Amino acid sequence: WPWPDNMHHQWLLLAACFWVIFMFIVASKFITLTFKDPDGHGAGQESLILTAVTKVEEVHVPEEKHWPEEFQPTGKAFSGNLIRQPLVHMERLELLRNVCRDTALRNLSHTAVSKFVLDRIFVCDKHKILFCQTPKVGNTQWKKVLIVLNGAFSSIEEIPENIVHDHEKNGLPRLSSFNDSEIKKRLNLYFKFFIVRDPFERLISAFKDKFVHNPRFEPWYRHEIAPGIIRKYRKNRTETKGLQFEDFVRYLGDPNHRWLDVQFGDHIIHWVTYVELCAPCEITYSVIGHHETLEDDAPYILKAAGIDHLVSYPSIPPGITVYNRTKVERYFSGISKRDIRRLYARFEGDFKLFGYREPDFLLN
Repeated sequence: WPWPDNMHHQWLLLAACFWVIFMFIVASKFITLTFKDPDGHGAGQESLILTAVTKVEEVHVPEEKHWPEEFQPTGKAFSGNLIRQPLVHMERLELLRNVCRDTALRNLSHTAVSKFVLDRIFVCDKHKILFCQTPKVGNTQWKKVLIVLNGAFSSIEEIPENIVHDHEKNGLPRLSSFNDSEIKKRLNLYFKFFIVRDPFERLISAFKDKFVHNPRFEPWYRHEIAPGIIRKYRKNRTETKGLQFEDFVRYLGDPNHRWLDVQFGDHIIHWVTYVELCAPCEITYSVIGHHETLEDDAPYILKAAGIDHLVSYPSIPPGITVYNRTKVERYFSGISKRDIRRLYARFEGDFKLFGYREPDFLLN
């Protein structure tokens, strides 16, 4: 019976064709998946994020042939010429750029990248990191992180407390210690970050630390600076108490405060504005952390800098970073609106640049 044999062969041929077509489809799918960008994981989610943001932070890194090896950026933060950050960090940088462009706030948001600013920036060449110090926001712990990364100690627990702020022994060079060419290269290529905090709460912390608790190794705050402020700014001359927060606020809010600053040594970093400390409108920072969200920001910064597998930020005691609105209102409750407004006028740039709202007790 030849006819059934022919039909049998035709069915086999047809089945073979379908099998070839099926294998071709599978192979095509496999090839597509194989040659996708390995860094494009979650591209569907990423496209949703990008549509919600007006601008993505771009870091243009010069090609390797232009710079020596020691200046090549490292870390997970750099992916080609583009850094993609979670939305909250992108929004912070976008806000910063917008305020920097506001000509009405120029005097409060811009400063020269002077030696004073370069003195505030600590360098980790090994991992291409710059950290700008802003006192009263947990900077001691960040210094410990960088000390370990620079290799002076193998772990944070091994660092003696008296070494952390001893810049002759802690192995943390300042950016000001390099020549102009090396400074420029590091500013252009390195991962750069600093931490901010509600400006008024930071001032309260500085006042308590320097004039109430006053460490024994810093007697000049209580014995030299406090009397100078009292002589100039205390209203009730018969009062013999030590420096009060009201005196401190009146001093900081005085537009002519600098004449007294010069007597104290020009700049006192514990209550200088973030603008004066870190020049955020002149230096393109990679990340700006907030003290109030440090539990989330610290791990993010370590990951963005590509060092999360090498070191961890020290544990944060519960509640220590939470904004204490009641405390702030209590400290300012006995101070005149005029003095508070003058203080706010000096620190308005810090409030605006970093998204801190004007205190409610100024609006009432």
